[in-house]
Amino acid sequence: MKILFLILISITMCTFCNAGNGKETLVLVETELGDIKIKLYDETPLHRDNFVKLVESGFYDGLQFHRIIKDFMIQGGDPESKNAPAEKQLGAGGPGYNIPAEIVYPKYFHKRGALSAARQGDQVNPEKESSGSQFYIVWGTTFSDAQLDNFEQNMLNKEMQQVFNQLADSCRTEIQDLYAKQDQEGLTKLQNELIQQTQAKVDSSSVKFTPEQRQVYKTIGGTPYLDNDYTVFGEVVEGLDVVDKIQSVATAPGDKPLEPVTMKMKILH
Repeated sequence: MKILFLILISITMCTFCNAGNGKETLVLVETELGDIKIKLYDETPLHRDNFVKLVESGFYDGLQFHRIIKDFMIQGGDPESKNAPAEKQLGAGGPGYNIPAEIVYPKYFHKRGALSAARQGDQVNPEKESSGSQFYIVWGTTFSDAQLDNFEQNMLNKEMQQVFNQLADSCRTEIQDLYAKQDQEGLTKLQNELIQQTQAKVDSSSVKFTPEQRQVYKTIGGTPYLDNDYTVFGEVVEGLDVVDKIQSVATAPGDKPLEPVTMKMKILH
């Protein structure tokens, strides 16, 4: 299914994209609170071309920003949100496919105004595949150096845990045999070996914020704790004040706006 999707992307979407012609791909998002202009990145071509295809087809027209969390982000792209009654639960809809992750980190990160793809959690989506249509625009807040240091440590711990689990899974039969024999010494030895292998595989510098990131997160804001986990595939180039208006609307429990905020999109070039 994934291979078929990639083939379809490469064959059909080239008619929509501006990659290779020297032009940026710009999208206009019109809302009742104002307009937002977004630039799509060429370094994330699957996300760019899919987004353009959906915009050109009118997929997003009439959909709501169905999940809004102040000082965090605004999320939309659920097709079930079109003309949805107030009591309807939203957030699970999509076009019927996912998009392979295109995480270009640290070049693209979760600064204020970043356009990122929503996705299901790691438990059911370890490959970090993106929703085929749902996206969010980052608002966030500013952070101190100490807070950013803590985020770095958390990211490092998470990466090390993931690598350790992968290594342990590859040794599952050996671990089961040692448990069956109640060989505690053998288990401890294997655990120490896996820890050493994990430390050798994980480069701690890969989870450190660059000087540019630190400056942005300390002065402009964003959501650094999402970095390297979700695909960032564009950014707001005009209309951050409109994003601010949207992220400030009143919401009900579940982060759904009390009054719908709908969108209409078109490709500028």
